[in-house]
Amino acid sequence: MKILFCSDGSSQAENAVRFGALIAAACQAETSILGIVEKTGHEDTVMQALRRAQEILKEYHLNAELITKAGRPVREIIKRTQETKYDLVVIGAARKGTRGPLCMSARAYKIIESVEPPVLVVIGERAALRRILLCTGGTEQADATVNFAGEIARRVNASVVLLHVLAEPPAMYVNLIKSEEDATQILESSSKLGRSLRHQKELLEKLGVLCEVHLQHGLVLDELLHELQHTEYDLVVSGSSPAHDRLRTYIMGNVTREIVNRAELPVLVVRSGTKSDHGLGGLINHLLHRPSGPSAKNT
Repeated sequence: MKILFCSDGSSQAENAVRFGALIAAACQAETSILGIVEKTGHEDTVMQALRRAQEILKEYHLNAELITKAGRPVREIIKRTQETKYDLVVIGAARKGTRGPLCMSARAYKIIESVEPPVLVVIGERAALRRILLCTGGTEQADATVNFAGEIARRVNASVVLLHVLAEPPAMYVNLIKSEEDATQILESSSKLGRSLRHQKELLEKLGVLCEVHLQHGLVLDELLHELQHTEYDLVVSGSSPAHDRLRTYIMGNVTREIVNRAELPVLVVRSGTKSDHGLGGLINHLLHRPSGPSAKNT
């Protein structure tokens, strides 16, 4: 596994390195740290930040390659991921302006939508990775996301909650559909949703990951934020889809964008329905045949 850490020298970039190191160490990843010099005369400042990041990774027995470029950060990150294949890109993100939780750095959005590998956006600070919330639409297109998040969970020994939100039924049908909130009934049913959620749960359990399925009724974003506010998670995982144009870009969609906007914890955005799914399959196969557990960190 190859992971690219992107640093602008900020404290949030350092938080991103610390959190991403948990995954990198568990996966025995090959790591690189990319720093971009935007202004002449800032070379020393950027290099000092890269060396601090390198020292953090060394604490996890990871020897990171240092890369410096001059130019615009987003453009240089996109260029780097096009020149070298990475399995994960890690960035730090902070709120901008004074308009509340809806002001995330525009750079974060651009990177998520423009690079091919999954992107881990580290928001805030997390010292551990024990519990993951995986948002699923209950479709087969989510399998790549489930597998990728499942492999990370397996490596770091984290549990996963699969969350699916059902549309709020018309008032006259509330009592009839109320039973659908029972995840057990849905999982045991022969409905398309039941089969899909059962399949995704089985994918995680085959990896040895402890998994629960949570069903909610209502607006997707409202229910997701409610879940995040009332249950402690260390990472939330969502998907994105390819944009159908000649450029290699992706559409986060309203839900994923709002998760990035509003979440106070790291967010992992994984591609779905793309050719890169085959790359994820190769990565997953690679990880499955490598040793796991605490000893993996000491190689």
